[in-house]
Amino acid sequence: MKITIGHLYPDLLNLYGDRGNIQCLMKRCQWRGIEAETIPFELDDKIDFSKLDIVLLGGGSDREQMIVCEKLQKIQPDFKAYVEDNGVVIAICGGYQLLGKYYKTDQGNMKGLDLVDLYTEQGEGRLIQNIVLQSELFDMPIVGFENHGGRTCINNNKPLGKVLYGAGNDGKSGYEGVVYKNVIGTYLHGPLLPKAVHALSRLTWKCSRSWTALVSLVITVKEKRSTCGVERKTS
Repeated sequence: MKITIGHLYPDLLNLYGDRGNIQCLMKRCQWRGIEAETIPFELDDKIDFSKLDIVLLGGGSDREQMIVCEKLQKIQPDFKAYVEDNGVVIAICGGYQLLGKYYKTDQGNMKGLDLVDLYTEQGEGRLIQNIVLQSELFDMPIVGFENHGGRTCINNNKPLGKVLYGAGNDGKSGYEGVVYKNVIGTYLHGPLLPKAVHALSRLTWKCSRSWTALVSLVITVKEKRSTCGVERKTS
């Protein structure tokens, strides 16, 4: 069993050290004897989502988001098919905003990838602080750092967690992030995964319970396809 992680445009989307999420995933797989590979994609690279088990879309400035979004619009159907086929996506901050239908700023509207039914509009001032969530996905609270001017509405989707301290999606709803199928979108930097592991427990076995869930999710999806004789189509 091998897990392949696609890191989309790390040269543009790496705000607050979001590539640390990749390092955390790779190390967790290594500790469990799971073969794993990370493929970093730059703007001119061709992305074959059928060969990826986890996709990381990090955070960036509005300018960098626009560059990335214009590129991803060209392969939006492939990305959408990957999501609907239960591909795992971790989208942080700017990457989270790109998941939706649009991001409205003072400079105009940025068309989103429309992978999840949500939208973002720029609000007054920035929401900058540490944040703590209670999530059904984890036994203990998740901690992180948020710094965003956008206010995200996730419509009828499930949030990643309830805000115990901080602002969250919009500073009003009391919720943060989104969970759709195997997609997790969140404003939490830190980077998220290493900091979340630290928050869950200082004990290794607690950390293992937390992040084994993510790896197990990928393995389960792969095994189901293998059992049913179904694989993602390759181009």
